[in-house]
Amino acid sequence: MFTNSKSKNQNLKEIKNLKAKPFCLEERTALFGENVINFVKKVNQDSINSPLLNQIIRSATGVGANFMEATAALSKRDFRNRICICCKESKETKHWLRMIARANSIYLPDCRALWMEAHELTCIFSAILKKKRA
Repeated sequence: MFTNSKSKNQNLKEIKNLKAKPFCLEERTALFGENVINFVKKVNQDSINSPLLNQIIRSATGVGANFMEATAALSKRDFRNRICICCKESKETKHWLRMIARANSIYLPDCRALWMEAHELTCIFSAILKKKRA
């Protein structure tokens, strides 16, 4: 996961493996952040893109960071709060992806794929919150 020597085929296999193991949220959120970082590296830095790219890096990597905090929570309330932040960060990432796609139509397919993953993560975190509130 942490080396740059992986081929596209290896990354695709990892994504397929995550789809086969949908409950591995720690790995899935980390891979999501890595995929966003890889995407951002492709986009040209200019006066419009730079602020958008900075924001998306913060929100997308924040999903995994807050999930890690949730798994180490000392109380149920702390867990719920961290999962709520995960949900907010994934929703925010969807917003920035939309803005980046608008500013750079060439990256629409990449943004769409990342948006779908952010949406799935949002749904997962929302379901966790509903279950914990019940």
